[in-house]
Amino acid sequence: MSRIGKKPIPVPSGVTAIVDGQLVKVKGPKGELSYVVNDEVLVKLEENVVLVEPRDQSKGARSKWGMSRSMIENIFCGVKDGFEKKLEINGVGYRAALQGKDIQLSLGFSHDVIYKVPADVTITVPKPTEIVVSGIDKQKVGQVAAEIRKYRAPEPYKGKGVKYADEYIVRKEGKKK
Repeated sequence: MSRIGKKPIPVPSGVTAIVDGQLVKVKGPKGELSYVVNDEVLVKLEENVVLVEPRDQSKGARSKWGMSRSMIENIFCGVKDGFEKKLEINGVGYRAALQGKDIQLSLGFSHDVIYKVPADVTITVPKPTEIVVSGIDKQKVGQVAAEIRKYRAPEPYKGKGVKYADEYIVRKEGKKK
């Protein structure tokens, strides 16, 4: 039994949900998202509550049950509140700046890195060493943040690079004489 899958998903106020077979459409104050549920999982909408159940008790159906419920819950959270990830830039001369819709990153390379931001993700730069990635789709927000971090991941000796705001970098000691 999936402990996550058993929980019903309450539909928040101000959010409308439509279940059409395997397609779940959710509309809220921040936007509209849809998710196609796997064929092995059954989705029902009953009185402002979405229920997710496996079609049978096979191992494959039960393994997709909890994931489908989590994905649908993330859609509800996204259209109601949205998601955001904060990135910090550490290092001498390392900074970020917005160029129209794109973000320009100076990360110690011979040239600046220009990252093209997807249409449904918003990036703000409150300080030159801080980047905030926000949007309604949790997967896309996390993917954009991971792609920006990948350009210069933090190194363990001085901690230079792009890191998540809540990330802890395990530091190493330099070599001794």
